[in-house]
Amino acid sequence: MNFWTQLSVALAQQGNYLDELYKVYPIAQNSRREITKEEEIKIRNAYATKNKTELVKLLLKMERFPIKDSYVAFLKRDSGAIDKNPQAVNRIADILFQMGIEQILEKCTEPKETNRQIGPMFKRWVDQGTLGAPITRDENTFLNSQTNCVFNGSDLAMKNFAKKYLGFNREKGIDFLAKFNGKYVIAEAKFITDFGGHQNAQFDDAVRTMQSSFESKIVSEEIVPVSIMDGVLYIRGYHKMYRYLEDHPEQIIISALLLCDFLYSL
Repeated sequence: MNFWTQLSVALAQQGNYLDELYKVYPIAQNSRREITKEEEIKIRNAYATKNKTELVKLLLKMERFPIKDSYVAFLKRDSGAIDKNPQAVNRIADILFQMGIEQILEKCTEPKETNRQIGPMFKRWVDQGTLGAPITRDENTFLNSQTNCVFNGSDLAMKNFAKKYLGFNREKGIDFLAKFNGKYVIAEAKFITDFGGHQNAQFDDAVRTMQSSFESKIVSEEIVPVSIMDGVLYIRGYHKMYRYLEDHPEQIIISALLLCDFLYSL
């Protein structure tokens, strides 16, 4: 296991790991999505009159459709498909009628999923100056800096810099770019909250970014790709993620809580 990964595992065994991690990812209960009174009245009327097409059309306008169905995204993005596919609309409407109007409205107003906010949380934490180096959102300032510096610009700006100067070859966004002791550090940041499914995919995604083929376009500058990850991956066991940590000592997978120490060790 990589030295910094070992330290991350040890850190995660501390009793206050989650308390410290809350400084990076201050996750709180999200407020519910809103539906206007007018929208609610229209939905209730369509439900009461058993108007299947109207009910589906109204609910497709909501931020969150009340059921997960593989055909909903198509109908949402192509409004003309609703009238052309009555069987699909009827099938979806029948599921909605089985739910009942109160549950339909309940599902439409569910809070946003926390994992969609985790990326911005990490960048806000970096913006607090925790890493002890100047922070810039300007590409040229970062490129020409002769001292340690963190580039904490928009996802697009950071990705474009990585493509232009570091040979980054993925379409994924970048969560972290820094220059320390003449070395460029590039990473995605993830908070892995559970095992399996979507969370395994998040882990794999961060690893693929670290494994990308980088080629410095800047003379004599070294590129250090890492994965900044926290969460259940550091729990010792036979699960996929921990086995990966053990089997890839050449890869730097590190907790955000150790990022500052790592950067100054370069």
